[in-house]
Amino acid sequence: MYHISEFAMSAQLQPSSGRCPIDHARDDRKSASAAQGGLLAAPEVTSFDAVRAVLRDTDARQAGFKAEVILRYRGRARPPILYLHGEAHRRQRSGTARFFTPRVVETRYRDLMERTSDALLARLVRDGSADLDRLSLEMAVTVAAEIVGLTESDIAGMSRRLDAFFSTTFQTGRGKFAELMSFVLGQWRMRRFYAKDVKPAIAARRAAPREDVISHLLSEGYTPLDILTECFTYGAAGMVTTREFITMAGWHLLERPELRAQFLAADADGQIAILEEILRLEPVVGTLYRHVEGGTVALDIRAANGDATAVGTCPHALDPERVRAPRVTGPGLAFGDGEHRCPGAGVALHESAVFLDRLLRIPGLKLERAPDVGWNPLVAGYELRNCRLVVDPT
Repeated sequence: MYHISEFAMSAQLQPSSGRCPIDHARDDRKSASAAQGGLLAAPEVTSFDAVRAVLRDTDARQAGFKAEVILRYRGRARPPILYLHGEAHRRQRSGTARFFTPRVVETRYRDLMERTSDALLARLVRDGSADLDRLSLEMAVTVAAEIVGLTESDIAGMSRRLDAFFSTTFQTGRGKFAELMSFVLGQWRMRRFYAKDVKPAIAARRAAPREDVISHLLSEGYTPLDILTECFTYGAAGMVTTREFITMAGWHLLERPELRAQFLAADADGQIAILEEILRLEPVVGTLYRHVEGGTVALDIRAANGDATAVGTCPHALDPERVRAPRVTGPGLAFGDGEHRCPGAGVALHESAVFLDRLLRIPGLKLERAPDVGWNPLVAGYELRNCRLVVDPT
């Protein structure tokens, strides 16, 4: 158990040796300016080892992502897996873990990733232009929908419905009236998502169960309302965040020819290593919250991933060959840690690698317009929009 005052301690990791690609002040982060506008609603924890310690603390409880509102007003509905704790979380996590193993990703989902990438990029080549963020959303929704079981509706339509709900464009302004309108609009969009996407999937799985999350939830006695809340959880975690990361990684690779060449020349493990370094530098979810003894703390993932004692010299430079401290993984804490570490980390990295490898091999592909960078306060992370790609074979 940790007390808030203990989080003021300095990092205990030993500084790792390493080289600095250009200069110590180099900063390759594209989302840093947007992140500076995010307001933290709790005392801040920034060092790598302190953040990791809280994430691994079995007594710390999930906070943020509107946990308090959902847990207070859920009625008879079960809380989604994101908010479960202890034995209840372990039981549900073990029940769904089989959908995210490396073997399952390779044998069951890789073909879908390749087919979806080919179809989306054929459309890009045919039309001559497209927004990378829209392509990546459809890619992420298609893959996550297969894993969850949301396969009885139109993918493009579901992409629009989820985008409308989770994007900051969902916010209608400030003040009590704006909050009320946002709530009403959110309820309408949630009901629409249920009617168009979730309800048909439930009916299909009741008639013929499959190897997916919805079938598992039905076998566990989950009600339609329970399943709806789980689908929104997976919608945010498995679809929306992956969309942002694919766009961010593509932006970095398109603007740096040497990095693009390195990525295309690398084997599968090498490509994943480059993507992990980009994710370390640009974590999609910038802040996590936990209830600990003494109150709630804000875990600054961006700061922890830039802690030189953990990730080596020049922590804000994009360097896939950097030397990290022992037991510090490639993406740092971008996927979280402890019992709530993202179960779909492998899925997100592999589908990103498959899509970007095919994208970057298109002859004449250029970045016509860098994306607008916004900030989503719900997930304390960046949003990238209007990232325009053009294909000019000449």
